[in-house]
Amino acid sequence: AQAILAQAQKFAHGYTRTHFAVMVAGINGHANGVANGSSGNIVIDMRSDTVTQPTAGMREAMAQAVVGDDVFGDDPTVQELEKRVAEMLGKEAGLFVSSGTQGNLLAVGTHCSGRGQEVIVGQDSHIFFYEQGGSSFLMGVAFNTVPNLPDGTINLDDVRKVIKPDDPHFAAAKLLVLENTQNKMGGKVLTPDYMKKAGALCKELGLALHIDGARLWNAIVALDLAPADLCREADTVNVCLSKGLGAPIGSVLVGPADFIKRARRLRKALGGGMRQVGILAAAGLYALDNNLKRLKDDHDNAKRLAKGFLDFGLDVTPVDTNMVFWHMDDAPKIVAMLWASGIRVLCIDGKTRCRAVPNMHTSAVDIDKVIEAVADALKSEGPTQKRARSD
Repeated sequence: AQAILAQAQKFAHGYTRTHFAVMVAGINGHANGVANGSSGNIVIDMRSDTVTQPTAGMREAMAQAVVGDDVFGDDPTVQELEKRVAEMLGKEAGLFVSSGTQGNLLAVGTHCSGRGQEVIVGQDSHIFFYEQGGSSFLMGVAFNTVPNLPDGTINLDDVRKVIKPDDPHFAAAKLLVLENTQNKMGGKVLTPDYMKKAGALCKELGLALHIDGARLWNAIVALDLAPADLCREADTVNVCLSKGLGAPIGSVLVGPADFIKRARRLRKALGGGMRQVGILAAAGLYALDNNLKRLKDDHDNAKRLAKGFLDFGLDVTPVDTNMVFWHMDDAPKIVAMLWASGIRVLCIDGKTRCRAVPNMHTSAVDIDKVIEAVADALKSEGPTQKRARSD
């Protein structure tokens, strides 16, 4: 524990995020020490909803999967997953990909077939902020960013304003990308009414609409909607299976059949063709059957955590889904103290802003332990630690 604390304190005094990632990778143990969804005594891991372990039922489904060579179109389990997700989201066809980043990259590359075309995105969107600008250096497109609002949306009038004239001097806008839920703004839900307005604007301006739905399942559960009802206006949608749903890998890109045919071809060029990958697709099918409705538990735990922090005076972003963001003075030091006690959360700006993401291995008991641990850490640092912070 002292070694972990010392390493984390080094990060607090100037280590880069790369050093921090290496430090994280070098720590033994895994999410709560168990893979059956119960609370263990090794660690409470809320860095993300990606840290979960496949449950026994999911591992059994993977072991029993019927597989074939998916590059030849012979894997029936992959085909079942692609068809299932496409039908759930109201689209014609689906494509199983290795990650959300790959799915977004394929969506941009397929929508924007000419180099020098433009994609309009929120400046705090995952596709712009966290995906290395891959759409630019691999697909040859330009990003045009507009501000994200606190509720995760972008002002649609801002989209209209950045559309350039049809002139050889300018990049031609082809695509609007919206993120639902919006990660950096606090796991915010974009509503059907907003999506309808965005879809109407795209039709008016001649833009395609893509949804980065890494956590779209959370929005669906929070709104208590049929999945297709939140995607009706979108041309394409990319959804993740390895976040709240607990699969070890994979996303599915859905859209019109001809679009998915072209995206499949582009996936091969990017090295994304996979062979007997039904083993992984089986995990996705199991997740959809067993882990979708339980996302509400994560949302309830997030709200429980947020209330606990609010009760002792921290500045907490209002919670929509499963993500809790808050501010603390000397956050890197306090986060290091939590890590030393077996509680994993993140200080995401190296200063004051922190994040915790309850997941399928997090119980209400775990949440109460985290609240108590943070309260104790704040007390140990003195009364000034209770001051609320704001962006």
